[in-house]
Amino acid sequence: GIEAWTLGWSVHRSASLFFVLSQRSSEHEESLDREVQLEKGYLIWGFRKDPTDFEWSFWSEWAWQSLLWTLIGHAVVSKLFGVYLPQSRKVILTLYGMLAAWWLLGSRGIAVLMLHLSVSLAVAQLCSPILCWGCALVLLSTLHISSLQDMQRGWYDSDERYYLLLFSTAVCALRCISFSLELCWNPLLVRAPGQQRSSLQFRKMRMFIMQLYNLTAYCFYHPLFYNGPIITYRDFSQQMEKPVCKVSAVWALCRIMRVCVWWCLAELMIHLMYMHAIQNNETYLNILPPWALGGLALAVVQFFYVKYLVLFGVGSLLVTLDGLNPPPLPRCVSIMYSFQGMWRHFDVGLYKWLIRYLYVPLGGSRRGFFQKLVSTALAFSFVCFWHGCHDYLQWWALLNWVGVLVENAIALLLSSAPLHHIIVRFLSPRMQRRGLAFISAFSTAMLILSNLMFLGGIHVSWVYWKRVFVQGWSNVALPMVGFLYCFAQVGLDFDQKQSRRQSSTTPSS
Repeated sequence: GIEAWTLGWSVHRSASLFFVLSQRSSEHEESLDREVQLEKGYLIWGFRKDPTDFEWSFWSEWAWQSLLWTLIGHAVVSKLFGVYLPQSRKVILTLYGMLAAWWLLGSRGIAVLMLHLSVSLAVAQLCSPILCWGCALVLLSTLHISSLQDMQRGWYDSDERYYLLLFSTAVCALRCISFSLELCWNPLLVRAPGQQRSSLQFRKMRMFIMQLYNLTAYCFYHPLFYNGPIITYRDFSQQMEKPVCKVSAVWALCRIMRVCVWWCLAELMIHLMYMHAIQNNETYLNILPPWALGGLALAVVQFFYVKYLVLFGVGSLLVTLDGLNPPPLPRCVSIMYSFQGMWRHFDVGLYKWLIRYLYVPLGGSRRGFFQKLVSTALAFSFVCFWHGCHDYLQWWALLNWVGVLVENAIALLLSSAPLHHIIVRFLSPRMQRRGLAFISAFSTAMLILSNLMFLGGIHVSWVYWKRVFVQGWSNVALPMVGFLYCFAQVGLDFDQKQSRRQSSTTPSS
């Protein structure tokens, strides 16, 4: 198991870093307020609130305005029809999802989404995965055409509604790809009941209508419509047809309370630490003391984790109540000690989607190292393109690709027969684990740097690189490696316990 001192020291240092950052936030509160207009806090008396994380402010505002109420409405409608008219539940939920989307996006927004769905389905009739991917990339590229953006902005009275359309269209694109590829691999995925004696043309038309209905039900499923998590069409279609399992009121209440606790924690963080306002100002990044800078990095990535616990937690709760199995919620970033682990365990739905529709069809690791290199590169390239393909996203994707490849190369080297024999012979299991944690500490440092690039841009990651690894290589970088070594030990212990738990629950053959 894990050495007790590593866990204790990790918790102590994390609390110390947060405390230092909170102090610096209080010291610069007035100047930050003049620059970004801190909002009046409501969670803690006398504290202001940092509103500069766009994603959190955006979804929080929409949650209180409408999304929270439409999600509650979905739960009520699903429960009523699941009990009294279970055979009509899918149809009713599809209509409810379209009405809820129409309420916020308007008829033009719904028309854009249905156009994307119809074009994707029409191309899928050709049963060519290459054409389906080409169609999807063309449709995604239309989100970045300035003339179309200006036209769609003109449909709404605020940019926030346009962003809702943008986000929902991007997420629906993943679902269209999933549906199209499943249809290519299994053309009989959707059968039209009856009509065996009708004409071929009529059967094809009926089949197309049934496929469009199933695609619409999949894309407009309200709990996952705007933000995810991503569920493949294969899983969605199989689970939606099953009878809904009864969930106890106590279980549901505990899950609701858990999401509320996560929301309070996220709000607490932006009340006590103005991390995003500081991160967006390069002057503050350059004048912060080293430990405050470390606290800022830790706070930013931890807030990102807690934020998605809330965003995915709400959708996952409703999905579970509907009898579906959502992907696991994100794993804490403090116990992520590798690029591979970050991709596998943070957004599990997106990871499984990439594996099923990109990595494995391109060959993956089955056809040698070069094919794996190409498959991984194309997977990261698509994620970059889907997020917007900005310059900082390109560098972020490149850094992640290199990180995954380096980790695979090191694992291959350590598992080679001569070196593995030496390690087993001369190092005890505890020393082997310490060595792995030491190597993982460097991987974790690069992982944090890539996350900061994703969350703050190139200039933020450059300031960290300069201050930590160039200017502070002796007095900052070395203590940081020791700090990350302890986190890696915690992560290794967590993975070890997870493996034991899975092996104990797996039935023996």
